[in-house]
Amino acid sequence: MRVVICGAGITGLTLANRISTLGGDVVLLERAPGPRSQGYMIDFFGPGYDAVEAMGLLPAIEEVAYHVDEASLLDEHGRRRTRVRPTQFASGPLLNIMRPDLERVLREALPPRVELRFGAGPVAVTEHGGTVRVALDGATLEADLLVGADGIHSTVRRLVFGEESRFFRYLGFHTAAFSFDAPDINAAVGTRACLTDTAGKQMGFYALRDGRVASFALHRTLDPALPDDARAAVRQVYGELGWVVPRALDQCPPAPEIYYDQVAQIEMPRWSKGRVVLLGDACHAVSLLAGQGASLGIGGAYLLADQLTREQSIDQALARYEELWRPVVEDKQKIGRASARWFLPESTLQLRIRRAALRLARLPWIDRYVAATVAGKSTTLIKNPSHA
Repeated sequence: MRVVICGAGITGLTLANRISTLGGDVVLLERAPGPRSQGYMIDFFGPGYDAVEAMGLLPAIEEVAYHVDEASLLDEHGRRRTRVRPTQFASGPLLNIMRPDLERVLREALPPRVELRFGAGPVAVTEHGGTVRVALDGATLEADLLVGADGIHSTVRRLVFGEESRFFRYLGFHTAAFSFDAPDINAAVGTRACLTDTAGKQMGFYALRDGRVASFALHRTLDPALPDDARAAVRQVYGELGWVVPRALDQCPPAPEIYYDQVAQIEMPRWSKGRVVLLGDACHAVSLLAGQGASLGIGGAYLLADQLTREQSIDQALARYEELWRPVVEDKQKIGRASARWFLPESTLQLRIRRAALRLARLPWIDRYVAATVAGKSTTLIKNPSHA
């Protein structure tokens, strides 16, 4: 089987690894000129964790992961108002890892047979008698299957299924992430995730090993349009926040070093069409509010590869992959929409209610309920694919 995968992010890299390991020929296309450095800290657990463990990659990922003891909500002077343990919101083992580090581990684990092309992406897709033709700038690839693993703004989805607006659900937030040098802030953050306890907008910080600090930002806005200048927008929106935020904003880099996007979900009636299938955020983005996007991308890639080897035909494999995986991701999407109100409160009153709820969440019997509510239903599809 020859497979062309568009998108050399977390999801595409996982699928390329699995398809090649299982005997397929893979061409992996990435529109960016090289590996991307932008990204934020991921709470990594669930089906993606199970998949990398099954692939033998867990030790390599653990080497680059971070140990986060608690998430602290801080006032404008850096004083802790409340705290939670990240494990309260996870089902099973949890790792904290920077997205670029996770991509690097997956990229370095690619089998030599995988042909990885940077600076290449599709401009047209056509099907002819059971094969799919992918037109690039100046070249054409033929394959048995084309996989769009190219993210929430997928080119493959647009070319094959229609314009993004048909499937895009904006959730009312913009988000940003960047890293900067600040050894003293790094030391102050330590092994915590430090977040401003603020309404309507919030910044958070993680200490990295090299003395740098990873930051992320989230704010409410009714306007989904992205700004022309992401750095200027971040400085303007978050400039009134206290603690170390002003210093972080002073070191906010320009594009492309800063990541900036809407918080949104992708909802599609079908994930495949002929010999084209979508994977990860391209067909089922769950959003920052739900979390587990990387985990679901990896888990879905693992499951798709398994079905392509298990079923008698590609058509049957694609149908079975969607049948099994859609309920899992729709559960997470529902959680993301429901949690929007409390993920970032709109008012001081809601902030106070959230603080009280988080304190209660530390009680043992409520702890388990919180984990089940926030993480959603667990799945054994990755650990027991034979039961699928």
